Amino acid sequence: MNDLLLRVLKGQHTERHPVWLMRQAGRYMPQYQNMRAKHSLWRLFHDPKLAAEVTMLPIHLLDVDAAILFSDILVLAEAFDRKIVFPDHGGPFVSPFVETLEDLKSIRFSDLERKLSYVAETISIIKPQLKVPLFGFSAAPFTLASYMIEGASRSSFAKTKTFMSEHPNDFCSFLQKLADACIEYTKMQVHAGADAIQIFDSWANILSLDEFKKFCLPYWKMIKLGLKDLGVPVIFFCRDSHRFIEEIASIDPIAISIDEKGNMAEIRKILGDNIILQGNLCAQFLRDASRDMVIEETKKILISLHGQKGLIMNLGHGVLPLTPMENVRVFVQTVKEFKV
Repeated sequence: MNDLLLRVLKGQHTERHPVWLMRQAGRYMPQYQNMRAKHSLWRLFHDPKLAAEVTMLPIHLLDVDAAILFSDILVLAEAFDRKIVFPDHGGPFVSPFVETLEDLKSIRFSDLERKLSYVAETISIIKPQLKVPLFGFSAAPFTLASYMIEGASRSSFAKTKTFMSEHPNDFCSFLQKLADACIEYTKMQVHAGADAIQIFDSWANILSLDEFKKFCLPYWKMIKLGLKDLGVPVIFFCRDSHRFIEEIASIDPIAISIDEKGNMAEIRKILGDNIILQGNLCAQFLRDASRDMVIEETKKILISLHGQKGLIMNLGHGVLPLTPMENVRVFVQTVKEFKV
């Protein structure tokens, strides 16, 4: 068993830094494209055997130090009797969406383990095949709320912001329900075999600092405390995390995923060495750069933290479509050859 990532998350010194990638199984892989030609995205997420097969692709092809369950952050909405639609073009959307204040107040989740049993089944298929840790994950409450209110990702998030400003108490009650569902969902994943959890608050970057402190941070802390007794490490991710770094650190997380705009060495100085940092090569750079440029930029991050523990190498966000497989391979290999 390659437990390098788990040892880093326990604060141990290791011989090298572990490396994995968000969206490491996906559209940039020809093997994945072959599967998508035969199956809808909805089926790939909901068929445990197919989801397990996709999850294992980067393990076989890239030899990364962790697997992450092939799923979508929005499937948790199914516990609230919502449908997730994955169109051939454009992003996913939730139906029906929350339109009125009464919708916001009345929405409930129920029978979560049955409705999302296919996720636990996928994990049970994956685990016997793995010699690296497996990440489970979930959307964070604010991001899930924004999808359930808007229906899909929007540039303005106008409806979400209206609920936030005009009905802040009801909006917070809604976030509490989503946090409770998130805790139950991630616990289910851990009981099924997940070794670590990542919480994705993908749209937290649309918020001001004060809004982040009110509508994200308390619910991150609830999730952290809700999973504490299970003893699994939890990594928190949001776009532009560097903007909120001291606030995130205030809830004493085990690990924070740093976006590509953050300076890892400077953040380490601010936070000290008690919080593990994950990141933060730019996904767009990985897609567009030459092989030699990828090596150079990866080494730059590694050298900036040379001799320090508590680093998980990753991207600032997920791997983008059209990223050359060779660039991903060279990123992984460069990290694995770099000695702490």
